[in-house]
Amino acid sequence: MLQYLIRRVLWAIVLFVSVTIVTYVIFFIIPANPAQLAAGKSAQAEKIAEVEKFLGIDQPVYVQYYRFMKRLVFEQSLGRSFATRQDVNDIIKNAAPVTASLVFGGVVFWMLLALPVGILSALRPRSLLDRASMTFVLIGISAHPVWIGLIFAYFFGYKWGITPISGYCDAINGDTGCGGPIDWAYHMALPWATFAILFAATYVRMIRANVMETLNEDFVRTARAKGAPESQVMRSHVLRNAMLAVVTMLGMDIGIALGGAIFTETVYGLPGLGQVAIQSITSFDLPITQGVVVFGTLSIIVFNLFVDLFYAWIDPRIRLA
Repeated sequence: MLQYLIRRVLWAIVLFVSVTIVTYVIFFIIPANPAQLAAGKSAQAEKIAEVEKFLGIDQPVYVQYYRFMKRLVFEQSLGRSFATRQDVNDIIKNAAPVTASLVFGGVVFWMLLALPVGILSALRPRSLLDRASMTFVLIGISAHPVWIGLIFAYFFGYKWGITPISGYCDAINGDTGCGGPIDWAYHMALPWATFAILFAATYVRMIRANVMETLNEDFVRTARAKGAPESQVMRSHVLRNAMLAVVTMLGMDIGIALGGAIFTETVYGLPGLGQVAIQSITSFDLPITQGVVVFGTLSIIVFNLFVDLFYAWIDPRIRLA
C-alpha cells in the first residue's frame, strides 16, 4: 500500500509539472502581450517595457516558470492577476466552491438517475423501459450541454417558473437574503439536471451492459443454485462486480466534467472556475489561467487516487502494491 502511494505521488508530481509547463509554453506561443493590454492600446514602447518588468514577464520563460514553482511550493501562492493585481488564491478560493458544487452535485444527480434505470433495463431487456432508456441515451450522447441548458432554462425557468434561470447562492452563508442549503440547491437544480442528462446517458448504457453480462457469469448461477435470495445475488454478486467499470469510468469523467463545467456555468451565469478561465484566457492573464490549471490538475489527481482506493475496496481481489 505504501509503495503504491509513493508511486502515485511521484507520478502526480510528474503530471503536475508537465501540465503547468505546457500551460506556460502555450501562453508564450500565443502572439499577444499582456503588458500591452495592461498599459493600453496607445501606450508607448517605454511604458510597455515598464509594465513588462513590473509583471515579471520580461524574463525568459524558464525563469518565470522557476519563480512560479518556487512561489507555489514555498509560499503556497499563485501570484497576482496581471490585469487587476488581485490575489489569484482569493480568486480561486471564491470560484472553486461553485464549480465543486456543480460537478459533485451533478455526479450525485446522474448516478441516482443512471443506476436504477440501467439496472432495471438490464433486468427487463427489450421492455418499454429499456427502449425508452435507449432513446434517452441517444439524446444524451448527441446533445450539446449549451443546447440542453438553454432548453431547460427556457421551459423550467422562464416559461414555467419552477427554478431560477441563472445565479448562484452560497450553501453556508445565508446572511445576504440568498444563501443556505435550500436556496443553494434551488439555484443549482437546473445545472445539476443538465449535467445529469449529459453523463447519465452514457452510464445507463454501461450499467445495463455490465449487469446483463454479470448475470450470465458462472458465479451468479452458482449462487442461485445454492438457493441464495435474489436480492442477495443482485447486491453481493451482480452489482458489486458491475460497479467496477462504473467506478473506473467515474474517475476518468471527473476531468471531463471539470471541462464541461465551462459550458454549464456560461449558460446559467455561475461564477465558477469556468467563467474565471474564460476571462483570464481572453485577457491573457497567465497567473489566473495557471491557477485554474493547478486547481483542476490537483483535483483530478486526488480524486483518481480516491477512486483507485475505492476500487480496491469494492473488489477484494485487487491489491494495491
